[in-house]
Amino acid sequence: MREVKELRELSDEELAKKVDEYKAELRRLITEINTGGSVQNPARAKLLRKSIARALTILNERRLRKNVS
Repeated sequence: MREVKELRELSDEELAKKVDEYKAELRRLITEINTGGSVQNPARAKLLRKSIARALTILNERRLRKNVS
């Protein structure tokens, strides 16, 4: 829950940048897993996907609120 609170405190620009960072890390991690490299925490991919979804959900909620107002 702490992560959601921290994400909600970010501006839209910062949140979009965070999504890009998560996606880049996820791409790197998946590439490393697929090439057979030793990954310290393969479950990190699942956490990254969830973090991306959370951030995109927050961005979408904000956009919907702006359209309603």
